[in-house]
Amino acid sequence: MSNSVCMIELSSIARGIETCDEMMKAAGVRLLKASTICPGKYMIIIGGDTGSVEASMEAGVRVAGEFMVDKFFIANIDDQLMPAISSTNQIPTDGAIGVMEFYSVASAIQAADTAAKTAEVYLIEVRTGFAIGGKGFVTLSGSVSSVREAVEAAKAQCELLVETAVIPRPTQELYDSLM
Repeated sequence: MSNSVCMIELSSIARGIETCDEMMKAAGVRLLKASTICPGKYMIIIGGDTGSVEASMEAGVRVAGEFMVDKFFIANIDDQLMPAISSTNQIPTDGAIGVMEFYSVASAIQAADTAAKTAEVYLIEVRTGFAIGGKGFVTLSGSVSSVREAVEAAKAQCELLVETAVIPRPTQELYDSLM
């Protein structure tokens, strides 16, 4: 399986960069994203086959040590997830909007994957901590019932939830602001 991912979120940028290097050296994986996030944290997202990603994550957790804030491993990510993190998903601009806000970036990414796998929704964006105080949030779209189902499933499985909202009939201006 080649679409496994893991993420480690750290409270130290220096340790984050060091952790990233060790994760890459530990196994044949791809670096999907490594960057600073607010407030002075660092995140690393690695992808590849399941065994390699697991080995990479083990090395990362060991090196991150006490600076690790959060982490996750997903064996089979939804196809919408990485484009939503990169803000490159093309979605219809009608239907309800769901919003899920989390204290950690890792929780937001896990919630997005859960939501996309649960119901017929379109991931608009997974915002990863930049200019939002290190939080993560997910926006998604679909029918009112699908958005509600996706949000409820994510709430049941994910940690560090701040708040959610389902907007049944959003204005076009709101859609435009989210794109």
